Amino acid sequence: MTAIALQPQVHPAVEGGLHLEVTDVSRQTESIVSITFAAPAGGRLPSYVPGSHLVVQYGNGVNAYSLTGSGNAPSEYTISVLRVEEGAGGSVAMHRLCVGDRVNVSRPRSAFAPASTATHHLLVAAGIGITPILSHARAAVERGNTASMIYVHRPDAGAHVAEARELLGPGLTALVECTDRGSFQDVLAEALITQPLGTHLYVCGPVVFMDAVLEEARSQGWSSARLHSEAFGAAELDAGEPFTVHLARSGVRLDVPAGVSLLETLETAGKSIPNMCRKGICGECVLPVLRGAPLHRDLYLSDQEKAANTTMMCCVSRSNDPELELDL
Repeated sequence: MTAIALQPQVHPAVEGGLHLEVTDVSRQTESIVSITFAAPAGGRLPSYVPGSHLVVQYGNGVNAYSLTGSGNAPSEYTISVLRVEEGAGGSVAMHRLCVGDRVNVSRPRSAFAPASTATHHLLVAAGIGITPILSHARAAVERGNTASMIYVHRPDAGAHVAEARELLGPGLTALVECTDRGSFQDVLAEALITQPLGTHLYVCGPVVFMDAVLEEARSQGWSSARLHSEAFGAAELDAGEPFTVHLARSGVRLDVPAGVSLLETLETAGKSIPNMCRKGICGECVLPVLRGAPLHRDLYLSDQEKAANTTMMCCVSRSNDPELELDL
């Protein structure tokens, strides 16, 4: 098959990245497909921290997908993509990729790295959230660290199950699969009170799922420093109150109406703001705040960063004050 270039222009989110070729496409479930990329001429690709993701360009759009490998001296990158029919079209486009197609991707980015001080890693995943969790598991096994995993999925709809089973055996390194909410709650409750000292917890999946896991962990005395999460989708947000933004460097004042994001308002005014997910997850559209209190609605900034009120994610966050001043 003749390789084709799927996009004539490189999206800003993948500038300075890599031009890779699809070398394998395999189906994980009816709705999840794994896609492997490699350099057209072969050779080693940039290494990455476990839990990292790639930004992949499809047509004129981009999206982020977690890498499933350990990140150690890779010659290929593999991602898995859940097809979402009612989404923005990115997952559908990714499912159409064939061996030989070429795409532009960013270099791997890390927002969900393992803690170097952890004595044990408790990995919790739901659905497509298995992808970065599998990366953590691979890295732990390669490095001789202990890890255990709880994977929640619908019956016969789990992705990477065979790989997880092969990686994680009995004892401290174990895989527990849950296909219903009741069994998961029991397994999680038991895991949270029986972990070795120094265990860190990593969770990935839908926002509601992650919130429930983290809330249960905190109720069992787990400190925030031992809890790590990465979301696969943002919660539905209300329209918010209107506010005014003052751009300090350009002296411009803009009104941000209810139901219109700050990012959209800035783009309409001709401001080019780096962005990717537009869901408050990736951290691309961070802006410095000079005055005012942002209404933080993102899933990227830490609690400490949100409390400092010196930065905000303009794709989803708004303002608690009538006016907000940005260093822009």
